[in-house]
Amino acid sequence: MAHSKQNTALGAAYAAKRPEEVAALYDSWSDTYDADMSTAGYRHPTICLALLARHLPRGAFPLLDAGAGTGLSGEWLAITGYPQVEALDISEGMLAKAAAKGIYSTLHCLALGGPLPFADNAYAGIVSAGVFTSGHVGAEGLDELIRICRPGGVIVLTVKNTLWEGGFSDRIAELEAQGVVTRDEETAPYVSMPGEADTVPSRGLVLRVT
Repeated sequence: MAHSKQNTALGAAYAAKRPEEVAALYDSWSDTYDADMSTAGYRHPTICLALLARHLPRGAFPLLDAGAGTGLSGEWLAITGYPQVEALDISEGMLAKAAAKGIYSTLHCLALGGPLPFADNAYAGIVSAGVFTSGHVGAEGLDELIRICRPGGVIVLTVKNTLWEGGFSDRIAELEAQGVVTRDEETAPYVSMPGEADTVPSRGLVLRVT
């Protein structure tokens, strides 16, 4: 297989060590991101949409698309009956592409993994597709998402196996034992981009905030 542009960009993103590096990489990638991910057969947004629709009633609002990128998930959320979705992403360039689609009520240029400037219980549901992965956000990003999600609300996320086996699954088990969340669903591992050389699988999770 030829060494594609998206393969190069993904490799750099996975290897990034600091949030500023991640932001710069995605800023430079934003013009071709949608087309590149379509070529790669990117599955995370579709899987997250299916899981959200199964576990959160149509019309629930507001939602947060955490790691929204260019709005690959947000486009489908609007169509399938979630009327108010806010976008959060570390990259201004990606958010500019999302803004042009007119699908988000608010855009937040912020990094996950540290404190977020949102009130407790602010969101009915949160979607985070392709964010908990190499070089991006680890289990340290969970606590704030849980804090800003309402009791009874859901957090739908994907987790790459490298993170899952490196402490993420243990953290989920701790949160369950503490009664903070319940694991409503966990998919079988799947390859997120069949058209790319990176074949490390990920899984989808639905966490219900208690």
